[in-house]
Amino acid sequence: MAYAQLQQELEESKPEIRRLRERKSLGTPTVHKDLSLISLIPKWSGSDSTNSLEKFISTPEASARIGRWEPKDTVEIAALKLEGSARVFYQGCTELHTRDASWNTFKEVFRKRYKDVHTDQYHYARLQMARQGRNEIPQEFADRCKTLAQRITFQSEDPVAQRVHRENAERMLLAHYVAGLIGVPGTQVRCASPVSIEEAIRIAVSVQEAERQEKFNNSFYERNDSRTHSDSGSRHAVGSRTASQAEGRRTEIPRSASKAKAPSTRNAQTKAALRCYECEGIGHFARECPTRLKREQGKSLQPGRKNQTERSRHFGSPGEKPPNPTKQDSRRESNNSGNGRKA
Repeated sequence: MAYAQLQQELEESKPEIRRLRERKSLGTPTVHKDLSLISLIPKWSGSDSTNSLEKFISTPEASARIGRWEPKDTVEIAALKLEGSARVFYQGCTELHTRDASWNTFKEVFRKRYKDVHTDQYHYARLQMARQGRNEIPQEFADRCKTLAQRITFQSEDPVAQRVHRENAERMLLAHYVAGLIGVPGTQVRCASPVSIEEAIRIAVSVQEAERQEKFNNSFYERNDSRTHSDSGSRHAVGSRTASQAEGRRTEIPRSASKAKAPSTRNAQTKAALRCYECEGIGHFARECPTRLKREQGKSLQPGRKNQTERSRHFGSPGEKPPNPTKQDSRRESNNSGNGRKA
């Protein structure tokens, strides 16, 4: 059973072996196609402004040369990368579904269908009004200007005429690129007067990098200066606090002196809170009122009256309750009583 199966597989492989022998006898080299380059081909929808038709066509051509593709393989791979309106156009085009359809036929049909409807004046006006964006680097602005200059370059079959047209387009590209640069890089490039677009790009990039480095250095030094000032300020604050504490220790009042001055201060505060009921004054009692003492002294000097100063001083005016005796009054009464006993 196994022998019969093996004999059958050998018979099936004989045609392949015969074909390989014929190729070897003819000297035809074996071609290995590199289909991994398919991933490098971008998709194209026909309405994508960032990816032009010429760029889409050039990518499969370069991949076919590197990967050793046949023209039929190139057409099929390019058709697989179509989408949107381009895909609909390819499916409805009968010229591309015949056996004689080649890669050149594919390019001619699509160039005719997606030909740029804008005139050369339109692209020239866009190149003339081109300005560098605020967040656009000089290289990106140069690529945008190159795309516009390529669209206004006249195509000719004569090599000499084509070279002249290309030189004119390069001069226009340089002039409008230098005029469209903004900021310090644009000023420096215009002052340098470059003779080629490559030199203008090099100067613009160098100035932009130098300006960026200068901004970084300034911000770095500002941060260091702020840190230094903050550290010195904190040290000065600590030093002044320490000096004030030391000065406070030198000028500190002894506790005994503060205790000695405390009663006088307390008496002054208490005296300032007193109110006289005689003259409505502040700072003394009614019995010590100078107005009352003057009035009583004037009454005592009148004829036929006894000196009531002493009695008024002790008992006050008629109808008024006698005040409570103070320590001085009680001491004076005791001395008077003692003198009377001795007598």
